[in-house]
Amino acid sequence: MDFTPTEEQQAARELSARIFADRSTHDRPATAGTGTDAELWKALCAAGLPGALDEIGLLGLVLMLEEQGRTTAQVPLAASCVYGVLALSRHGTPEQRARLLPALRAGSAVAVGAFPPRGTDRATVRATGDGRLSGTVGWVPWLRDATHVLVPDVERVLWLVRAAEARITAVETTAPWAAARLTLDGTPAERVGHEDSDGQAYQDVLGLARVAFAGLQAGVCAGSLAHAVAYTSVREQFGRPLATKQAVQLRAADAYMDTEAIRVTVYEAAWRCDEGLTYDEQALIAGWWASEAGKRVVHTGQHLHGGMGADLDHPVHRHFLWGRQLDAYLGCGAQLLEELGLLLANPKEAVR
Repeated sequence: MDFTPTEEQQAARELSARIFADRSTHDRPATAGTGTDAELWKALCAAGLPGALDEIGLLGLVLMLEEQGRTTAQVPLAASCVYGVLALSRHGTPEQRARLLPALRAGSAVAVGAFPPRGTDRATVRATGDGRLSGTVGWVPWLRDATHVLVPDVERVLWLVRAAEARITAVETTAPWAAARLTLDGTPAERVGHEDSDGQAYQDVLGLARVAFAGLQAGVCAGSLAHAVAYTSVREQFGRPLATKQAVQLRAADAYMDTEAIRVTVYEAAWRCDEGLTYDEQALIAGWWASEAGKRVVHTGQHLHGGMGADLDHPVHRHFLWGRQLDAYLGCGAQLLEELGLLLANPKEAVR
């Protein structure tokens, strides 16, 4: 394994970091509310970052998402790249790729995924023989900004729906992700992938999403920890900075190790995907670390701020909200661990 970024991946990471640092400042969330920061999204697309995935792969996307997570920038980068660009590049027909990818790469179209985690909110969407979908998905991140929705049915077949033809009801989630409820009632859709794919396209896209959003969580945790380090280095108690206290150092050290564990497992899964190797197990492991360790890190970041961590307007609180939302998205730790056990015990019959 070699996680050293290529020249193209490093360039994408540096460019995204510069754009996020310049445009995702502390006062930006107040302007965007709970929706997308349209100016920031336009800047990312003008720089060609969503369209660079052919050159930088999943690992390159993870590197960019880390930078987004550090600033909790409110843009649908992970969703549109995974459920749109990567999903269609890997599984779309030649006609679908030619028709849909240019707009998705340019950012003028935004794709999201109605992929509920295992459990009570499992997909209940059903398809008829003529390609019409019926069912409801309780919440879909960035759905209010979407032009297209990638929807799995109960048979794990992927369908692409035009958002304008579905019923979309805004909902508020822990993190400001412009989420909404998706209701389909005989809604026309087009199938993604070949009829004999046997759910492989669904499994692959779900794995891509878990790796990408785990990469976003790595950045959220890094940002939370950076805020905590900066605060405890200047906040004094009894004439000494809090950072000199052993208890503070130990909490920060544990958070750092957790963040690195998320990062290295995400890198491994992304690298294997880019190399054409199986990465199902690694995607679940990365997702588990992002869920379990991610919770610990954002709680630590808020705790080390003391009373300031309870300030809803403090930047560290946004990292806390994002960390908790990412913990819940695409399956919490216990669900992912169950799936990993099923996959290891019987790979051919493991339920996604």
